[in-house]
Amino acid sequence: MRLKSPALWLLLAALAGLGWRHGLPAAGKAPINPLIAVPTVAATRSEGPALPAFLPAEARATVALIQRGGPFPYPQDGSVFGNYEGHLPRQPRGWYREYTVPTPGARGRGTRRIVTGGTPPREWYYTDDHYASFRRFDVPCPSGTCP
Repeated sequence: MRLKSPALWLLLAALAGLGWRHGLPAAGKAPINPLIAVPTVAATRSEGPALPAFLPAEARATVALIQRGGPFPYPQDGSVFGNYEGHLPRQPRGWYREYTVPTPGARGRGTRRIVTGGTPPREWYYTDDHYASFRRFDVPCPSGTCP
């Protein structure tokens, strides 16, 4: 089928743009659905390891995924965080890794992240403003995995 009408081309371009903007997968790629890959978040903070009160409930699931080694809902999760702004202590490239903390109602990944330092993680940081500021926190070792 040949598309001769400019209006038809504009309609197709608009539909493709909407699909990209709303996170629909490109041809040949699986859709990203954080609701499928992220485990259910505990309803109360008394369940699981003690995490600081400033972390949102969704961070508990992200911490559990990091400790387990995945699988992660977003392809960027586990990638190197460059610390280009210098908000975190200076470390060699590859020291920091970033992970998405899902934001209910947000399109895409939202602005919340956990950044870890070291492998396995020895430092934990949370940002809710897309790396403009960070708060350090500690995560207890999963039972039986600490030296």
